[in-house]
Amino acid sequence: MTRAQLMVPYRFAFAALSLVAVVAQFGVQLENDYGIVNFFSYFTNLGNLFAVVVFVVGGVRTLRRRPGSRAWDTVRLISVVNMVFIGLVFNVLLTEVSGGVLPWVNVIVHIVMPIAVLVDWLVLPVGRRLPWSAAAVGLVVPVAYSVYSLVRGSITGFYPYPFYNPEALGGYGPVAVYMVLLLVALAVLSLALVGLARLAGRFWKQRTHR
Repeated sequence: MTRAQLMVPYRFAFAALSLVAVVAQFGVQLENDYGIVNFFSYFTNLGNLFAVVVFVVGGVRTLRRRPGSRAWDTVRLISVVNMVFIGLVFNVLLTEVSGGVLPWVNVIVHIVMPIAVLVDWLVLPVGRRLPWSAAAVGLVVPVAYSVYSLVRGSITGFYPYPFYNPEALGGYGPVAVYMVLLLVALAVLSLALVGLARLAGRFWKQRTHR
Protein backbone atom coordinates (compact mmCIF):
# COMPACT_ATOMS: atom_id res chain seq x y z
CA MET A 1 0.00 0.00 0.00
CA THR A 2 1.36 3.42 -0.97
CA ARG A 3 1.68 6.45 1.30
CA ALA A 4 -1.14 8.12 -0.61
CA GLN A 5 -3.45 5.16 0.02
CA LEU A 6 -2.52 5.12 3.69
CA MET A 7 -3.42 8.81 3.92
CA VAL A 8 -6.95 8.32 2.55
CA PRO A 9 -8.55 7.38 5.91
CA TYR A 10 -6.43 10.10 7.56
CA ARG A 11 -7.85 12.70 5.19
CA PHE A 12 -11.43 11.50 5.53
CA ALA A 13 -11.22 11.35 9.32
CA PHE A 14 -9.86 14.88 9.74
CA ALA A 15 -12.26 16.23 7.12
CA ALA A 16 -15.15 14.77 9.11
CA LEU A 17 -13.75 16.14 12.39
CA SER A 18 -13.39 19.65 10.98
CA LEU A 19 -16.82 19.58 9.36
CA VAL A 20 -18.47 18.47 12.61
CA ALA A 21 -16.70 21.27 14.49
CA VAL A 22 -17.72 23.98 12.01
CA VAL A 23 -21.33 22.74 11.82
CA ALA A 24 -21.55 22.59 15.63
CA GLN A 25 -20.30 26.17 15.93
CA PHE A 26 -22.66 27.26 13.15
CA GLY A 27 -25.60 25.87 15.14
CA VAL A 28 -24.51 27.79 18.24
CA GLN A 29 -24.18 31.01 16.29
CA LEU A 30 -27.62 30.61 14.72
CA GLU A 31 -29.15 30.08 18.18
CA ASN A 32 -27.59 33.37 19.24
CA ASP A 33 -28.87 35.19 16.13
CA TYR A 34 -25.29 35.87 15.10
CA GLY A 35 -26.01 35.97 11.37
CA ILE A 36 -25.07 33.56 8.59
CA VAL A 37 -22.99 36.05 6.62
CA ASN A 38 -21.07 37.05 9.73
CA PHE A 39 -20.32 33.42 10.51
CA PHE A 40 -18.93 32.79 7.05
CA SER A 41 -16.97 36.03 7.22
CA TYR A 42 -14.48 34.38 9.57
CA PHE A 43 -11.37 33.17 7.79
CA THR A 44 -11.13 30.25 10.21
CA ASN A 45 -14.49 28.87 9.09
CA LEU A 46 -13.77 29.40 5.40
CA GLY A 47 -10.28 27.93 5.67
CA ASN A 48 -11.50 24.84 7.51
CA LEU A 49 -14.31 24.22 5.03
CA PHE A 50 -11.88 24.59 2.13
CA ALA A 51 -9.51 22.14 3.86
CA VAL A 52 -12.40 19.68 4.22
CA VAL A 53 -13.07 19.85 0.49
CA VAL A 54 -9.38 19.45 -0.34
CA PHE A 55 -9.02 16.44 1.96
CA VAL A 56 -12.13 14.73 0.59
CA VAL A 57 -11.28 15.42 -3.05
CA GLY A 58 -7.67 14.39 -2.43
CA GLY A 59 -8.81 11.11 -0.89
CA VAL A 60 -11.18 10.42 -3.77
CA ARG A 61 -8.47 11.24 -6.31
CA THR A 62 -6.21 8.68 -4.64
CA LEU A 63 -8.94 6.03 -4.65
CA ARG A 64 -9.49 6.71 -8.34
CA ARG A 65 -5.73 6.65 -8.91
CA ARG A 66 -5.69 10.14 -10.36
CA PRO A 67 -2.11 11.37 -10.81
CA GLY A 68 -0.89 14.61 -9.29
CA SER A 69 -0.94 17.77 -11.36
CA ARG A 70 0.33 21.32 -10.99
CA ALA A 71 -3.23 22.62 -10.76
CA TRP A 72 -4.09 20.24 -7.91
CA ASP A 73 -0.77 20.94 -6.19
CA THR A 74 -1.63 24.64 -6.28
CA VAL A 75 -5.03 24.00 -4.70
CA ARG A 76 -3.31 22.04 -1.92
CA LEU A 77 -0.82 24.87 -1.44
CA ILE A 78 -3.64 27.39 -1.03
CA SER A 79 -5.24 25.17 1.60
CA VAL A 80 -2.07 24.59 3.60
CA VAL A 81 -1.15 28.29 3.53
CA ASN A 82 -4.64 29.16 4.75
CA MET A 83 -4.62 26.62 7.56
CA VAL A 84 -1.08 27.19 8.83
CA PHE A 85 -1.77 30.92 8.72
CA ILE A 86 -4.95 30.38 10.75
CA GLY A 87 -3.02 28.41 13.34
CA LEU A 88 -0.22 30.95 13.61
CA VAL A 89 -2.44 34.05 13.72
CA PHE A 90 -4.76 32.58 16.32
CA ASN A 91 -2.02 31.33 18.62
CA VAL A 92 0.04 34.53 18.29
CA LEU A 93 -2.57 37.28 18.06
CA LEU A 94 -5.98 35.97 19.05
CA THR A 95 -5.59 33.65 22.03
CA GLU A 96 -7.55 36.12 24.19
CA VAL A 97 -10.34 36.52 21.61
CA SER A 98 -12.79 33.65 21.96
CA GLY A 99 -15.64 35.08 19.91
CA GLY A 100 -18.08 32.71 21.61
CA VAL A 101 -16.41 29.66 20.07
CA LEU A 102 -16.99 26.33 21.80
CA PRO A 103 -13.74 25.28 23.50
CA TRP A 104 -13.47 21.91 21.71
CA VAL A 105 -14.30 23.53 18.39
CA ASN A 106 -11.64 26.14 19.07
CA VAL A 107 -9.01 23.41 19.51
CA ILE A 108 -10.02 21.58 16.34
CA VAL A 109 -10.26 24.51 13.93
CA HIS A 110 -7.32 26.53 15.26
CA ILE A 111 -4.84 23.85 16.30
CA VAL A 112 -5.70 20.31 15.20
CA MET A 113 -6.65 21.03 11.59
CA PRO A 114 -3.70 23.35 10.83
CA ILE A 115 -1.37 20.62 12.08
CA ALA A 116 -3.27 17.90 10.18
CA VAL A 117 -3.07 19.82 6.90
CA LEU A 118 0.63 20.54 7.39
CA VAL A 119 1.34 16.86 8.10
CA ASP A 120 -0.54 15.89 4.93
CA TRP A 121 1.54 18.41 2.97
CA LEU A 122 4.77 16.86 4.25
CA VAL A 123 3.78 13.19 4.01
CA LEU A 124 2.47 13.64 0.47
CA PRO A 125 4.67 16.47 -0.80
CA VAL A 126 4.35 17.95 -4.27
CA GLY A 127 8.13 17.99 -4.61
CA ARG A 128 9.53 19.87 -7.57
CA ARG A 129 6.27 19.81 -9.54
CA LEU A 130 5.38 23.11 -7.92
CA PRO A 131 7.66 26.02 -8.94
CA TRP A 132 8.79 28.66 -6.46
CA SER A 133 6.63 31.20 -8.30
CA ALA A 134 3.54 29.29 -7.16
CA ALA A 135 4.13 30.70 -3.68
CA ALA A 136 2.49 33.91 -4.90
CA VAL A 137 -0.77 32.01 -5.39
CA GLY A 138 -0.79 31.22 -1.69
CA LEU A 139 -1.29 34.93 -0.99
CA VAL A 140 -4.37 35.35 -3.16
CA VAL A 141 -7.08 34.03 -0.83
CA PRO A 142 -5.90 35.75 2.39
CA VAL A 143 -5.38 39.05 0.55
CA ALA A 144 -8.80 38.86 -1.13
CA TYR A 145 -10.33 37.99 2.22
CA SER A 146 -8.64 40.97 3.89
CA VAL A 147 -10.00 43.33 1.24
CA TYR A 148 -13.47 41.86 1.69
CA SER A 149 -13.28 42.20 5.50
CA LEU A 150 -12.14 45.82 5.35
CA VAL A 151 -14.74 46.86 2.76
CA ARG A 152 -17.62 45.01 4.37
CA GLY A 153 -16.58 46.22 7.82
CA SER A 154 -16.60 49.83 6.70
CA ILE A 155 -20.19 49.33 5.49
CA THR A 156 -21.69 47.15 8.22
CA GLY A 157 -19.42 47.92 11.18
CA PHE A 158 -18.71 44.19 11.63
CA TYR A 159 -15.06 43.17 11.64
CA PRO A 160 -14.32 39.45 12.17
CA TYR A 161 -10.90 40.18 13.68
CA PRO A 162 -9.72 43.18 15.72
CA PHE A 163 -6.72 43.92 13.49
CA TYR A 164 -9.15 44.87 10.69
CA ASN A 165 -11.07 47.32 12.87
CA PRO A 166 -9.77 50.92 12.68
CA GLU A 167 -11.80 51.89 15.77
CA ALA A 168 -10.16 49.17 17.84
CA LEU A 169 -6.67 50.08 16.62
CA GLY A 170 -6.99 53.85 16.57
CA GLY A 171 -7.34 54.54 12.87
CA TYR A 172 -6.53 53.16 9.44
CA GLY A 173 -2.82 53.79 9.90
CA PRO A 174 -2.35 50.94 12.38
CA VAL A 175 -4.62 48.76 10.26
CA ALA A 176 -2.39 49.41 7.25
CA VAL A 177 0.67 48.46 9.31
CA TYR A 178 -0.99 45.21 10.34
CA MET A 179 -1.90 44.46 6.71
CA VAL A 180 1.68 44.99 5.55
CA LEU A 181 3.02 42.77 8.33
CA LEU A 182 0.48 40.08 7.53
CA LEU A 183 1.33 40.24 3.84
CA VAL A 184 5.04 39.85 4.58
CA ALA A 185 4.32 36.97 6.95
CA LEU A 186 2.14 35.32 4.31
CA ALA A 187 4.82 35.65 1.66
CA VAL A 188 7.43 34.09 3.94
CA LEU A 189 5.02 31.33 4.96
CA SER A 190 4.05 30.48 1.40
CA LEU A 191 7.67 30.33 0.26
CA ALA A 192 8.57 28.22 3.29
CA LEU A 193 5.79 25.74 2.54
CA VAL A 194 6.89 25.37 -1.08
CA GLY A 195 10.45 24.83 0.17
CA LEU A 196 9.29 22.27 2.73
CA ALA A 197 7.39 20.40 0.03
CA ARG A 198 10.56 20.21 -2.06
CA LEU A 199 12.65 19.01 0.89
CA ALA A 200 10.02 16.46 1.89
CA GLY A 201 9.83 15.23 -1.69
CA ARG A 202 13.58 14.69 -1.69
CA PHE A 203 13.39 12.92 1.67
CA TRP A 204 10.71 10.45 0.55
CA LYS A 205 12.51 9.86 -2.75
CA GLN A 206 15.73 8.96 -0.93
CA ARG A 207 13.88 6.57 1.38
CA THR A 208 12.27 4.88 -1.62
CA HIS A 209 15.63 4.34 -3.31
CA ARG A 210 17.31 2.80 -0.24
